[in-house]
Amino acid sequence: MAGCPATANDTDEHILNPQQCHVKHVRGKGRGVFASRAIPARTIIEVSPVLLFAKDEYNAHGRHTLLDHYAFNWRDGRMALPLGLGSLFNHSEYPNVSYSIDTTRDCIVYTSTRTIGPDEELCIFYGHNLWFNPVDVPNESGSTSVTAGSGQELDEWASLAGIQASLPDQGIPTALLAGNMDDDDAIDEDDLPFTWKRLSLDKEEEQINDIELVQAWVVDILDHKHIATMLRQVWLKRSGLETDALSHLKRIRRQGLTSTLLLCTSPHAPTLPGDTALGAPYQVSVPCNPALTQTSLHLKNTYWPTVFTPRRKWEPEKWTRGKLKWACNAIDVLKQECHKAATSDELPIVAFVPSPYANEDDLPQSVVAYDTRTSTCHPLRHAALNAIRKVADFRAAQPTPVRGDATQNQSGSQYLLTGLTLFTTHEPCIMCTMALLHSRMKEIFYMYAMPKTGGCGGVACVPALKGVNHRFTIAIWKNSYEEAGDTVVLPTLDPEIDA
Repeated sequence: MAGCPATANDTDEHILNPQQCHVKHVRGKGRGVFASRAIPARTIIEVSPVLLFAKDEYNAHGRHTLLDHYAFNWRDGRMALPLGLGSLFNHSEYPNVSYSIDTTRDCIVYTSTRTIGPDEELCIFYGHNLWFNPVDVPNESGSTSVTAGSGQELDEWASLAGIQASLPDQGIPTALLAGNMDDDDAIDEDDLPFTWKRLSLDKEEEQINDIELVQAWVVDILDHKHIATMLRQVWLKRSGLETDALSHLKRIRRQGLTSTLLLCTSPHAPTLPGDTALGAPYQVSVPCNPALTQTSLHLKNTYWPTVFTPRRKWEPEKWTRGKLKWACNAIDVLKQECHKAATSDELPIVAFVPSPYANEDDLPQSVVAYDTRTSTCHPLRHAALNAIRKVADFRAAQPTPVRGDATQNQSGSQYLLTGLTLFTTHEPCIMCTMALLHSRMKEIFYMYAMPKTGGCGGVACVPALKGVNHRFTIAIWKNSYEEAGDTVVLPTLDPEIDA
C-alpha cells in the first residue's frame, strides 16, 4: 500500500544487521541485543559508526551525563559515542562480545569472542567504574578486547585503545567463580593463577664459607686520642674515603688495647694525614654485604664488626577478586594477539599495558604491542620496547599531564611507566628488562620463562642486581591456566630468541 513502510521478510538481506540480532527488553537492564540464531566465535556482529565529541565540548557537557559511562576514548583526545547496535549492548563482567576501535574509519567493530547460542544476550565490558549495579545474564561468558583497526600496518597494532579481554568461563580461576564473593573480597594466594618471583636481593650467608669477602685497607691507631681526629668526616671526605661501599661495616674495630680504622677497598694504599701517629696501612678481609640474620652477624663479626640490617619479611600484595579478573582479562588479550602475530610471520611475542585497575586515569587507554623486528628489519623492535614507546607517545601527546602535575610533565616523567603493569607472553630479554626498570615499571607478568635469554630470572634477574635504582615485582602466570578445558598453548618460540 502506498505510503506504508515496507515489511522485511525472512528472505530480505540484513545489510545493517547481517547476524539478524534483535532487541528486546531485559528485566533489570532495559533493552538488550539478543541472538536469533547461533553465532560462531570471532564473528563480526556490528560495525557501528560513532558520534564524536570534541574534547572541550565533552569535558564541558558530556562527562556530566550518563553518556560518560558509554563513551570511548579516541586517539586524538575526542570522545566517541557508538550508534546502532553498539549503543544497545549491555554490560557484563563476563562478556561474550569484544570491541575494536578503528580510528581510521571512525567506527567500532564488535566481534563475538565465543560461540553465542540462540536467544542469548550479547554483552560487552564497559569498565570497572560503573554508575549502575551489573546484572549478570545466566550462562554468559567472554569479555572485550580492543585492538588497532584492521587497516593498520603490523607495527601500528600497538595503537592506544581501551582494551579488555575475552575470558571464557572455563578459563576463569576457581577463585573468580565463587558466587558469594564481591570484587573487593581478597583472594587467597594459593588460588591465584600466578606465582610471585621472590627477588634474591641479598644472600643470608649463614655458613662461614658462604660469606663474600673483599680486601680492605686498614690502619692501627697507636694513640687513642687520635681516633676522634681520624673519624672526622671532613678528613674522610677530603681523602675520598667516605663512600657507601663500606657503609655496612663499622669504621673502628677494637681488639684489646688496639683500635683499627677501616679505610677503603682501593687497589693502592691511601694517603694518611701526617700529623697523627699511625702505623702503616695493611689489608684484611672484610665482608662484602651487611648481616641479615643474627647467625650471619656472628660469623661476619669474626672478620670485621658488621652492621645488622634484618630484612623485613617479604609479603606479596593482597589481591581482590576484581583485580584478579582484570589480570585474567589482560592474559587473555596476550593469548589472542599472540596467535594473530604468528599468522603475520612476526615473532609470536606480545606485550600489553592495561589501564591500571585502581586508577584508570594513570593510563586512560591501554596499549598492546607486538614484536616487529621481522617486518621492520630492526633488531630493537621488541614487544616490550614497542609498548614503552607507545605509552611514551601517548603521554607526550596529552595537552595536559595525565596525572595533572605540570612539573612532572616538564621533567619528562610522562615517558616513564610509573605505577603501570606490563603483561607479556614471554619473559623479556635483558635489554628489555633494563628498559622496563628505567621506565619505572611497577610490576610485570609473563606466561613463559626464557631460561637462556630472560632478564627477569633467566640468565639474570635485572631488578635484583646490586646497585640498580629501581625494582619492580615479577609474577609468572601458571601454565595450568586453562581455556575451554584445554591447556592454552601459544605458538612456539626458539628458546635462544631474546624476547
